[in-house]
Amino acid sequence: MSDLSFEQMLEESLKTIHNGEVVEGVVIDVKEDEIILNIGYKADGIITRNEYTNESNADLRELVHVNDKMEAKVLKVNDGDGQVLLTYKRLMAEKGNKRLEEAFNTQEVLKAPVAQVLTGGLSVVVDEARVFIPASLVSDTYEKNLEKYAGQEIEFVITEFNPRRRRIIGDRKQLLIARKAEMQRALFERIAVGDVVEGTVKNVTDFGAFIDLGGADGLLHISEMSWGHVENPKKVFKVGDQLTVLIKDINGDKIALSLKFEDQNPWLTAGEKYAAGNIVQGRVARMTDFGAFVELEPGVDALLHVSQISHNHVDKPSDILSVGQIIEAKVVDFNGADKKISLSMKALETAAPAAPAAPAAEEPAAGPETAGEA
Repeated sequence: MSDLSFEQMLEESLKTIHNGEVVEGVVIDVKEDEIILNIGYKADGIITRNEYTNESNADLRELVHVNDKMEAKVLKVNDGDGQVLLTYKRLMAEKGNKRLEEAFNTQEVLKAPVAQVLTGGLSVVVDEARVFIPASLVSDTYEKNLEKYAGQEIEFVITEFNPRRRRIIGDRKQLLIARKAEMQRALFERIAVGDVVEGTVKNVTDFGAFIDLGGADGLLHISEMSWGHVENPKKVFKVGDQLTVLIKDINGDKIALSLKFEDQNPWLTAGEKYAAGNIVQGRVARMTDFGAFVELEPGVDALLHVSQISHNHVDKPSDILSVGQIIEAKVVDFNGADKKISLSMKALETAAPAAPAAPAAEEPAAGPETAGEA
């Protein structure tokens, strides 16, 4: 019969543990800031909130429940109160580091939520292991404000792995560049000059608008925005507008777009509407010294020569007309081949009455001198 007491035999039957060892236990109690584990040792294991999560205000009762099984790492076999101090967070970070090392070696694409927006970039967490993504590697375009990424799940690759120096760097930019290159390749394979495609206005400038076609941007020049005259593209389009555009030209990686669809060309029906002899209305669009250009409809302008403004003498069109004024005139010539139309306001005026002829000089009556000469 053994001379050992029951307590001694019980103690010997329990396993021994050491600092740094990974143990498995069952949750026997959860408090707001503390988890108590039965780890099969003579003392229970304790995981404080700081050793479970990085969230300083987390309520552990919402995260862990009695009878949950979990692994933890031994920090101290005796914390001074006869209990075993454990860490869950650091164990997960170690496992996360192994996961990141594998991803670094294989260049695996990882996905994780942004845990923190920092001054110089973003911090993401993979299995409790932190990865820093510098601002320069967050996007393929300049990002002035990174706050929009807070809480967002993003993809990245590990480009530098040095846990000893706590330097684990992620890169999202190269994924975006590669993805755009693939989308661009696919876009150029399926489009051709003359195609009609859908796009989104990405940027508007004084000379045109850049349209995102889903893989590449195309330029919609101001001259191709309408059959009529467009003075300021920013008054016509705004970022985010959806457009149906015509691919006018492809030159290398440059795409020229147009909204001037041939079936909507106003000159297709101009010959009937503006035939010589027709009386038309139009808006004075611009003036020169020799005449005024009148917009009959968007894309169709006609010339009102200064000599055709009035029967009365007109030095220059601006003496009589103003830009924006609506006038009525008669078409005196239509040239569809050259897209030229000539107008006359004078033709609609009643001709000015002719000046009365000067009276003829009376012949002098025959006088004595005349008679004598005769």
